[in-house]
Amino acid sequence: MAIKENVPIKYTSRDFASIKSDLIEYTKKYYPNTFKDFNEASFGSLMLDTVAYVGDILSFYLDYQANESFLDTSIEIDNVIRHGRELGYKHERFSTATGVLSFYILAPANSNGIGVDLDYAPLLKKGSTFNGTNGNIYILNENIDFSGEANEVIAAKFDDSTSAVTQYAIKAQGQVIAGEIAIDFIDIGEYSSFYRTELAGGDKVLEILSVTDSDGHEWFEVDFLSQDVVIVPIPNKNADKTTTPSIMKLLSVPRRFVVEKEGGRTFLQFGYGSENEVSSENASLKDPSELALKIHGRNHITDEAFDPTNLLSSDKFGISPSNTTLQVTYRVASTEDSNATTNTVTVVGSPVFEFPSVLEGVALNANTIQNVVGSLEVNNESPITGDVSFPTLEEIKHRIRSTFPTQNRAVTLEDYQNIIYRMPPGFGAVAKCHIIPDVDSFKRNLNVYALTENANGHLTIPNSTLKSNIKTWLNQYKMINDTIDILDGHVVNIGIEFEIVSVVESNKFEILSLATTKLKEFYFDKIFSMGENLYITDVYKVLNRIRGVADTTNVKIVKRSGPEYSQIHYDIDYFLSPDGRYVAMPENGIFEIKFPNVDIKGTIK
Repeated sequence: MAIKENVPIKYTSRDFASIKSDLIEYTKKYYPNTFKDFNEASFGSLMLDTVAYVGDILSFYLDYQANESFLDTSIEIDNVIRHGRELGYKHERFSTATGVLSFYILAPANSNGIGVDLDYAPLLKKGSTFNGTNGNIYILNENIDFSGEANEVIAAKFDDSTSAVTQYAIKAQGQVIAGEIAIDFIDIGEYSSFYRTELAGGDKVLEILSVTDSDGHEWFEVDFLSQDVVIVPIPNKNADKTTTPSIMKLLSVPRRFVVEKEGGRTFLQFGYGSENEVSSENASLKDPSELALKIHGRNHITDEAFDPTNLLSSDKFGISPSNTTLQVTYRVASTEDSNATTNTVTVVGSPVFEFPSVLEGVALNANTIQNVVGSLEVNNESPITGDVSFPTLEEIKHRIRSTFPTQNRAVTLEDYQNIIYRMPPGFGAVAKCHIIPDVDSFKRNLNVYALTENANGHLTIPNSTLKSNIKTWLNQYKMINDTIDILDGHVVNIGIEFEIVSVVESNKFEILSLATTKLKEFYFDKIFSMGENLYITDVYKVLNRIRGVADTTNVKIVKRSGPEYSQIHYDIDYFLSPDGRYVAMPENGIFEIKFPNVDIKGTIK
């Protein structure tokens, strides 16, 4: 028998065939007299196949685990998001749509017949719901005062005998946001550090509205558990309350939580401390006034570098709830796509009215009140947008790579772009954006060109509400000397026309159908970025790889125009490269093949 000391092993053999080949070679070399039957049907061959099979499977999972351990090589979306979480990236499966609705009511005229009787001009309360024809639910995001001076008022009904005005139509507008309200009641027993609980809404949870416990305590959402201060709005009762309705106040919050999303599930994560951290005389929670104010005879901090975001001396990341019941109110996505086209939100759902004059003690006619409430009509005169489709794997990786160096401040153009994409879904979402410095500006002005998606998933310009949200969101991150303008991006709708030659004795109709299908699939997966050129050479590559296509003789890019297409002026011949290899796109525009079934067509010879 051969000596097997220091047997050379080929560690590069990792697939079934190579492992089996090595095993056969090893057996023939070291067991020439013991095993000689290498027939495919023999028991020995079965053993070799089994070992090779196990080795192949182990090699596969070893490669898989190694690849999924790094962001660049991960292909599983959940693993990519986990890598992103380590770098500070927060991924949201669903975004939401925002927009403006127009509200109409009929209110009686005053005793003189000139003007509205303001006692019957109600307040439509925040939280009222309205429905779209596509099944979406929209929640009113602000109170609508029908007695406001900015409302439009016209005479609507007249007395048949005297022609005096009896009723006026009042039109007011207010911001709405897509989604519906859900409430979870969570019973919590004995104290457990870092308590974690799951919400029933799953990955459709858009935002947490409130969390309270059965003892009346309010819990606050923070970005990370070590953050112990939040900013809360306090109603402004001063003379300037019309221009500044709220006052910002720093509030120390030992009761806090963060929202975590994993694998289609949403969790609330609490801290390590217990209620004793708040109630005990020796608690590490400090009164903010003792720290922030230098009061004679009181304990205070004299360090001039005092950090106002660290008012608690506790290192336990807040407290964990115990022996209570949490009431969690949150907003969830009602449908996969919450966008709405013009004139499609017309159904009054659950309106909540309030008549301020009644609260002041004025006696009003109940029937008249009922008539005013029943006259409410609603319509969206502009599209409701902001909900965008799920980004591709490569887009998510790109956003993750940009998140870590951003460090919650916007300095470079890439920082601004990353922060826009990270805007909370409750404010809407941007599908594509590009930032261009304004060279004609004396200041460091930045032009942000943004696009969102409509109800059909096609690119469209954002509405005024979404633009306002973007600007407000950027204000907390931008450099102090930066000025920002939110502008509409330009969508250029194009089509592709091609000519191919088939091989001899082939079915031309099948080849043409296959060529068109392959091209549609390629551009369905191909998502353009703003300012990205369209390479005609890609069309040639796709077509020439199809079996049965002898050659592609011509490819033409055409601009699509019509009522359903973008009205942006774009001259393809002007932007065509001298060698005809690509069509250039300015930085504020983007190509879109809106209707592939119509916009991609070809002929065959």
